[in-house]
Amino acid sequence: MNTFLDFEKPVAELEGKIKELRHLSEKGDVNISDEVGRLEDKVAQVLAQIYGKLTPWQKMQVARHPDRPHFLAYVEALIEDFTPLHGDRRFGDDKALIGGLGRFRGRAVMVIGHEKGGDTAERVEHNFGMAQPEGYRKAVRLMEMASRFGLPVLTFVDTPGAHPGIGAEERGQAEAIARSIEACLKIEVPLIASVVGEGGSGGAIALATGDRVLMMEHAVYSVISPEGCASILWRNPARARDAAEALKLTAPDLLELHVIDKVVTEPLGGAHRRPDVAIDALGDAIADSLDEMMAQDPQSWRTQRREKYLEMGRIGVH
Repeated sequence: MNTFLDFEKPVAELEGKIKELRHLSEKGDVNISDEVGRLEDKVAQVLAQIYGKLTPWQKMQVARHPDRPHFLAYVEALIEDFTPLHGDRRFGDDKALIGGLGRFRGRAVMVIGHEKGGDTAERVEHNFGMAQPEGYRKAVRLMEMASRFGLPVLTFVDTPGAHPGIGAEERGQAEAIARSIEACLKIEVPLIASVVGEGGSGGAIALATGDRVLMMEHAVYSVISPEGCASILWRNPARARDAAEALKLTAPDLLELHVIDKVVTEPLGGAHRRPDVAIDALGDAIADSLDEMMAQDPQSWRTQRREKYLEMGRIGVH
């Protein structure tokens, strides 16, 4: 069963008619191919109209779509011989943030990413992609290991933010995030970051401070969620739509602001409609960025990365 967002109702109605026709054809000798073809063309036309003018709030809904591919789907499709590595060597293992060794198109890499989970049980197990401090300390450990052995790092960002619970604060959540950002800047290997869904707050930046930051067309990336922003600014979370407009959280906005480096086009109707196509497109973009980085002088990687993020804070640079 497809999950349709509220603004996709016209598509839901058309696809419902297609299913009805196919069900009728199974019961008799009725030839419905012409009518189904016409309706499928209409679905594509309506999707193009809807997705060609999505508002920032609608983009947020697409980025949060339950059927959107998550970290483990990207790993399964893009990474061969993936071997997960567990624990931060201090407290425990965090299941919201997963990492390990593998091969990306023949090249040994370290892969780290947020995992939200596919169904309700998995989402609870992975804490909806909201990592605890031990998750970010695990990320630091793996990035430092990758740097030591000369392995490029690929990160996949998909989180509403770091876990805000009392236990996380007691174990040093802010410090763990800061250390992860520091590790991103210090490692002496290329780091290619991909925002594949929801990139929220410092929990996202902790993995996204890379040499190249790629972003899926309908992903979002911001300092705070629209609901959180609306609660702070207007004391009214119902104004999340207004906050989404103000936050400039869409891929085109962030590309214009030089926060990200490339927008990866998604299939018509979003990555959740054709996950295989979306994953392949991101894989190609990662490969291009990695080839570009490997062609540069290794001595310049760390310096250029640090300079890139210092530039973002300088008034009038862009």
